[in-house]
Amino acid sequence: MPLRSEAVDVIRIVEGLDGQVEMSMDLVIRFDYGSVIPWVRRIPGGIHAVAGPDALLLRSPVEVRGENFHTVSKFTVSASQRVPFDLTWFPSHHSIPVERDPMPSLKETVQWWCAWSGRGSYEGPWKDVVIRSAITLKALIYMPTGGLTAAATTSLPETPGGVRNWDYRYCWLRDATFTLYSLMTCGYIEEAAAWRDWFLRAVAGDPSEAQIMYGLAGERRLREFEVDALPGYQNSRPVRVGNAAYRQFQLDVFGEVMDSLHVARRYGLQPDEYAWSIQKKFMATLELSWSQPDEGIWEVRGLRRHFTHSKVMAWVAFDRAVKAVERFNADGPVERWRELRDTIHQQVCDRGYDPSINSFVQYYGSQKLDASLLMVPLVGFLPASDPRVKGTVQAIQQGLMTNGFVSRYRAQPEVDGLPGREGTFLLCTLWLADNLALQGRMREATELFDRVLAVRNDVGLLSEQYTPRRTVSLATSPRPSRT
Repeated sequence: MPLRSEAVDVIRIVEGLDGQVEMSMDLVIRFDYGSVIPWVRRIPGGIHAVAGPDALLLRSPVEVRGENFHTVSKFTVSASQRVPFDLTWFPSHHSIPVERDPMPSLKETVQWWCAWSGRGSYEGPWKDVVIRSAITLKALIYMPTGGLTAAATTSLPETPGGVRNWDYRYCWLRDATFTLYSLMTCGYIEEAAAWRDWFLRAVAGDPSEAQIMYGLAGERRLREFEVDALPGYQNSRPVRVGNAAYRQFQLDVFGEVMDSLHVARRYGLQPDEYAWSIQKKFMATLELSWSQPDEGIWEVRGLRRHFTHSKVMAWVAFDRAVKAVERFNADGPVERWRELRDTIHQQVCDRGYDPSINSFVQYYGSQKLDASLLMVPLVGFLPASDPRVKGTVQAIQQGLMTNGFVSRYRAQPEVDGLPGREGTFLLCTLWLADNLALQGRMREATELFDRVLAVRNDVGLLSEQYTPRRTVSLATSPRPSRT
């Protein structure tokens, strides 16, 4: 996928290694989620397909032909021969993009990514794994705007055949902050600066109307609808476009945004007066809303509740605002922020912890467990050595683990408002490894981390959720059961 601004390319190069191999190519072009068959015409060196606002070019030295609304070809590749196929999308009202030579494009793309990877500062253990992860995160950034996409997919089911199928092709503030934290700790600051600019554009206006997610350029209306004509991945219906979660109220986002920008300052991102003015308005909104119930980090579609993790992250927001004043000479009502920080801390310890089970709980008044509670020591709310944190870790190990992997929570319709099951959550499993490491249990932490690495696919990628059907052997790397 070469980097250029005027068009979008996917290039495939078939390379003959030995002898002669007969090959076939089958291209099926459909726009608007499979509903529109384009008009296709021949052009020198390929075809041009157009329908409404979309146009595609296929260029190749191989002759192609139409067959049952497919574009097909048969060709033979000999030793040392390379046969390229260049598929280019562009707006149909634009001129046809200039043709690119696929071979130099491949070389230039590899050089660009090697140069970017080489700028990283990480030199610790598992360096190859860290670099592979950083490349994935970088590839999810929409370069024209700096928006950080959660994923490039929609409607991959949490369990095959299930209905928990969401559209993730948007910019969640929470996911973006996790991504930025990872990139900044690896030495990539430019991405943080670009995201801050995107953030300031996206939330411009009344801070009380800020959303938890936006489009790639800051779009706010992300209406969710179902595409009934599509069967879905492994017959998992419905296929969804858009995401109604953009209307949800999620307290934790305040903490994650404030923490991410705090980390950016620590790593040398230059202060921005306008950015801080927006943050102060964010805090003024939080002062009025932190005591309200919300939908929480997992975007439940049931009733709003006083989720413990949400309150912890509200504490984080006030804590980072206080630190901005104390450490970076920012201005603000620091005494009021300190008072609210202490109030929230006391409330969480009183109402979010149940001594009868020796664990923090999913929401006030319940005894349900939630893996988001593993964030308590990671954000500095309590030290990992605190007995309440140790009890929470033990409870999650006993109540939310399946064959060595951690679930977010036990799916129940009365809480998340949805039927069906879901897989274990790999991010939560890694949070548990972090907790074990902070407690000095390095052998257990390393084993857990290696267990997650063992379920990467053949190009080193991890799915968000994983369905363990048996205990994973650390000596092998099975392909993950995608959910």
